[in-house]
Amino acid sequence: MAIAVGTIIEGVVTGITNFGAFVELPEKVTGLVHISEVADAYVKDVRDYLKEQDRVKVKVIHVDEKGKIGLSIKQANPAPPPPPRNNPRERRQPTVSFEDKLAKFIKDSDERQLEFRRATESKRGGRGSSRY
Repeated sequence: MAIAVGTIIEGVVTGITNFGAFVELPEKVTGLVHISEVADAYVKDVRDYLKEQDRVKVKVIHVDEKGKIGLSIKQANPAPPPPPRNNPRERRQPTVSFEDKLAKFIKDSDERQLEFRRATESKRGGRGSSRY
């Protein structure tokens, strides 16, 4: 069986390091599963996911000119799509006409301007105050 990029093969974990796991494939060929290709979640320690002599399904992701084989467990076992979330923005809002929105905006704007005028007039001494 030839080892080609894209093929999914079953192998046995023969060694674990800080940066990944070595997997023995058929025909006594060994490849490396990098720590970033072990699982879909963040992997701090490969030993949390794998141990020696585990049988794993891997996908060949690259083979370089020196014969080094790069493998991936997470690509061989794709995760199911996440369930749809309930987004509050997607809830249907009652349709409000443009004229109603504009009227509300003008009313809110007038109220804010009135509050602003009252606040600034009180700081200046208000109307009718005399300055000497």
